[in-house]
Amino acid sequence: MLAVRDVAPPTPPHGLTAHPHFNPLALLPIFEEAQQVCMVPRTPDPAIHHYLAQSAHKMVPGYRMVLNTRQAIQPQLASQLALVVGHGKEALLADMAHIATVYADLLDCPHIGLRLEVLSQAMCPKFHIDRTGIRLLCTYLGPGTEWLDEAYCNRNAFATPNSTLEAFHQALIVHPQGICQASEQALVLLKGSLWQGNQHAGAVHRSPQIETGSTRVVLALDAIW
Repeated sequence: MLAVRDVAPPTPPHGLTAHPHFNPLALLPIFEEAQQVCMVPRTPDPAIHHYLAQSAHKMVPGYRMVLNTRQAIQPQLASQLALVVGHGKEALLADMAHIATVYADLLDCPHIGLRLEVLSQAMCPKFHIDRTGIRLLCTYLGPGTEWLDEAYCNRNAFATPNSTLEAFHQALIVHPQGICQASEQALVLLKGSLWQGNQHAGAVHRSPQIETGSTRVVLALDAIW
């Protein structure tokens, strides 16, 4: 069962390790009270992109597992994820392991719920707020997660009945320029309504539309206590 910390870390977590593609310390702003979304762009690894572009359709619908963060993560991934053999597979496993390790250090959680979703259509096309603590998303292939900048978000729309999805979005989105989107292989932290002190907030986000015939592959991590 997914859970959240009773309190946010009083000091920055220790043990965040460097990586050639991103600085883990750039994720720390998510612990600021008013911060609901934190995105850290990364230079996409072409080996991972090519591997998934060639193999993702063979992995539908994806994979789910629970990681023990007190043990080495990459061997757990290698033994439990039946990924298609191909050039780039090891790069993907290594990257997922590093992201999960950074996430575990960030939240100091003993376990992580991991999902590697392989999608051909938007999973959650409606802007919504997750009932979670802090979730990490990384879109390895396809369009990235979208979220609504707070300055362009009318949260009152969540409490007002709307007959259609279009009517709800018209009420919620003050201006379309407020819709932000993650870049490929960027790390996105989304603070949910279950994070301590965040009951009336949470990142307003949605899954992007996927072109017909295309595939989206997204990694999702949730801390478990």
